[in-house]
Amino acid sequence: MKQMNPMEILLVEDNPNDVELTLRALKKHNLTNKVQVVSDGVQALDYLFASGAYEGKNTQPPPKVVFLDLKLPKVDGREVLRRMKADPKTRLIPVVVLTSSKEESDIVESYKLGVNSYVVKPLDFDKFVEAVSQLGLYWVLLNQAPF
Repeated sequence: MKQMNPMEILLVEDNPNDVELTLRALKKHNLTNKVQVVSDGVQALDYLFASGAYEGKNTQPPPKVVFLDLKLPKVDGREVLRRMKADPKTRLIPVVVLTSSKEESDIVESYKLGVNSYVVKPLDFDKFVEAVSQLGLYWVLLNQAPF
C-alpha cells in the first residue's frame, strides 16, 4: 500500500533554534508534515539505514533530500555524507549541506564526498527563512528524483 504522505526531507541538525527556523520556513510552503528531524549523525545513519532506534523501518521511499549540518555530535556531517554516498541504497539521495561553515576546506571536502549543494546558513532571520524555503521548494517540488 502506498504511503499517503511519504517523508520527503530528512533534517539533520543539532541546534534546536535552527531546527525551529527551518521548520518555520518549510511550513510557509506546507512542507513540514513531510520532515523527519534527527539531532546527530548516529541518528541520521540509523534513520537512513533502518538500524538502531529505527531498526525495521521501511526505507522506501527514501527522503527526496537530506538537509545536513556538518558540525554534529557523535558522528559529524562529513562522515554521514561519506557513508551515504558509499552505499548503493543511499547514494542517489540528494544531500544539501546547510551549515554555518564558510571554510573552503569544508566546502571542497563536501563536494569531493558527493554533496549536491552547499549552503551557508544566513545569519539574518528573514534571509535564513527565505533560503530554506527556496531549498525546500526546489528539492521537494522541482527536482526530479531518480526514484
